[in-house]
Amino acid sequence: MSAIFRLCEQYILRAAALDPVESVYLGIVGDFGVATDYSPDGHEARQELVRDTLAELSRLAPASDADRRAAAHLRERLEAQAAVYAIGEPYREVSSPFGLVSGLRDSIDLLPRNDDEQWRAIAARLAAVPGMLNGWRTTLDVGLERGLRAARRQALGAADQAERFEGTHDDLIAAYGDGPVAAELAEAARSAYRGYAETARYLREQYAPRADERDAVGPERYAVAARMQLGDEIDLRDAYAWGWAELDRIEAEMVAEARAILPGATVDEATAHLDSTEYVVGPDAYLAWLKDQHERAIAALNGAQFDIPEQLRTVDVVLAPGSTSAAPYYTQPSEDLSRPGRTWWPLGGREKFATWSDLTTVFHEGVPGHHLQLGAVAVAGDKLSRYAKMSWVGGHGEGWALYAERLADELGWLTAPGARLGMLAASALRAARVVIDIGVHLELPLPDGSRWTFEKACEVLRERGRAEAHKVHPEVLRYFGWAGQAICYKLGERAWLEARAEAQARPGFDLKAWHTAALDLGPMGLGTMREELARI
Repeated sequence: MSAIFRLCEQYILRAAALDPVESVYLGIVGDFGVATDYSPDGHEARQELVRDTLAELSRLAPASDADRRAAAHLRERLEAQAAVYAIGEPYREVSSPFGLVSGLRDSIDLLPRNDDEQWRAIAARLAAVPGMLNGWRTTLDVGLERGLRAARRQALGAADQAERFEGTHDDLIAAYGDGPVAAELAEAARSAYRGYAETARYLREQYAPRADERDAVGPERYAVAARMQLGDEIDLRDAYAWGWAELDRIEAEMVAEARAILPGATVDEATAHLDSTEYVVGPDAYLAWLKDQHERAIAALNGAQFDIPEQLRTVDVVLAPGSTSAAPYYTQPSEDLSRPGRTWWPLGGREKFATWSDLTTVFHEGVPGHHLQLGAVAVAGDKLSRYAKMSWVGGHGEGWALYAERLADELGWLTAPGARLGMLAASALRAARVVIDIGVHLELPLPDGSRWTFEKACEVLRERGRAEAHKVHPEVLRYFGWAGQAICYKLGERAWLEARAEAQARPGFDLKAWHTAALDLGPMGLGTMREELARI
């Protein structure tokens, strides 16, 4: 192992020890303890680790191309993280529906549960929830004292979440049964519920009255957030204008597609027709349909555009009835592959599920999207540093997954009635995210000169982004509270498409070989990605 690869591994292990909750999400193998310290001391320890690692990295010289890539990726990510610390973001880190409250709850669902010892570990994590939330509240209080305030809307959204989480671990108790850990597990769950309830009261009664009434984070914070998500610094005003133009382009294509479905139909009429004809009823039927589509995608792709390793030819498809997110999501396999890659599908209170619009999301979350991308990293062996295997850049990862949706269309997989319109509608939603996210946080005017509000953002997402009704409010709440994340899909896809177009212009281009080589590089910022893809 080279000195740079060794430093990457040391960073991962030290970071996991300082953040056991995140280590579960990432699937890092090892015993790193039960609780993450979300108090100011915990944040300072993680910030110090970033500083120390960057200093050590500056003293190391790459000995190979693999070293060069590993060093560039580690440096870019840690410098981006250092910028987040520099402006005090951990002291006002309140967001909904994705945030610390939901993250703690979801991390428990990812813990293994194969024997009594693993169930005891789940009980220990549940019992630690109140202490972790208490540390977070202490950090938020310090933030308020320093004038670092989250938006009031996010505090109230997180309070709503915490209130709804009481009782949501009861399925664990039911799944375990009446074994020797049953009493311990039940008491730990009750303790977690008390922690959620106390946090809800704090956010609603103490934090929200002192929170920022403004939703916009402003240019400085947004530039830092966008850099963290994209791994590159871009012209945000140019991206805002591009987002509107891209939305116009997609809408024109949707009009043509709607007429192909029903001659003379508008997009709304075609959508209503599909909603009444292309659906399944009930969670069981929905899960069966999802599993079938995942399996079909893997069978169609393997050996054609990718050679999928045997360990990745199965995706664990899971319904998420208790999720407060409206959007499906993916969790990567553990690094030893003992925990499989999973796609999670929130039910949103529905009994009727439109299959025509969800097919494209199967390709996004499963294959050839996140499951193939993150799975390729998991089985990369010693070609990638351990840090590369465990890290994430939104522009690279979400950009690839959106590219995967377009690739499915190019490969002729969207032949089911309405499936191509579903892909276009999903793309329109991602373009709407660009204009909403940048427009809201930089307080830029809409094309008609009007100003952004929460209600206007909901209108744009519903009317222009074609979002389903149950998704509109939680999606917009997410953009308002997670600055910079919503832009990484479309801007990442743009970077992937530009890189592919450049490669296609070179003699001897082979798409399958290019896909394989591109994924073998592992995650990286969009700036580094352009440079590296130009080399293959």
